[in-house]
Amino acid sequence: MQNLLSLDLGWLLAVGLLSLRVGATLLMTPVLAASSVPPTVRVLIVIAIACMCSGLSQSALSHDVAGSLIDHPGLLIQAAAAELALGATLGLGILLAFGAFSIAGSLLDIQIGFGIAQVFDPVANTQSSILTSAFNQIALVAFFLVDAHHALLRGFAYSLERFPLGGEWSVDAAFAPVAKQVAGLFSLGFALAAPVVFCILLIDLMLGVVARNLPQINMLVLGVPVKITAGLIALSLWFGGMGNTMSTAYASIFRTWDAIFSASAMHRPTARGA
Repeated sequence: MQNLLSLDLGWLLAVGLLSLRVGATLLMTPVLAASSVPPTVRVLIVIAIACMCSGLSQSALSHDVAGSLIDHPGLLIQAAAAELALGATLGLGILLAFGAFSIAGSLLDIQIGFGIAQVFDPVANTQSSILTSAFNQIALVAFFLVDAHHALLRGFAYSLERFPLGGEWSVDAAFAPVAKQVAGLFSLGFALAAPVVFCILLIDLMLGVVARNLPQINMLVLGVPVKITAGLIALSLWFGGMGNTMSTAYASIFRTWDAIFSASAMHRPTARGA
């Protein structure tokens, strides 16, 4: 009975630590951050993922480490803080990928003229421009269509091999990959909107030529509907060829994770209390 109780405590401790890692990651994504998802559902999803990975977490959390964490509350708090920090770091890679879509939407809102109009974005739970909200919704739907959520679960499982529960991890291993993804954030955002921005630039040049030759025409009255119409038409045509750029944005998540996991090989985590 004592061995069974010890086993249950070790399993519960592993699930609890893994829930902190998974919860910190998912709460930084638009999937669970949406206001339409009840808090109870968010907690249950996190616990369910942690329980599914419990077999892997058992091999990652040895009995000696589990006993050390249970006997020393200070080490347990330190391990919990490390899991939260690791989950937030992994979640930052997801957040940066979705940020590219927000940048593209904001850029088009300014160019087309929708920057003044604000709508409620249920994903971000904030007021945002029309195209920014639309791009956020499209990014969320496409994330599931390309099975990126399955790759996300595999990433959680692989993270247990590189960063065992109850072990330490080096922030230095994550700095360079995250900084590289941040550097490519704006280029990805511009790539998502580049064809439409180019069309709007041509419209501006055309309106400039018309205003030069026909100064009696009010360009403010004429230009706004022309830019909106041309921008929406160009955007609808560009949606058919946006798939490769969207896949590149999602692939940046797992490239960053893979770089973090690879860098951790040079800084193998040391189990606490081992």
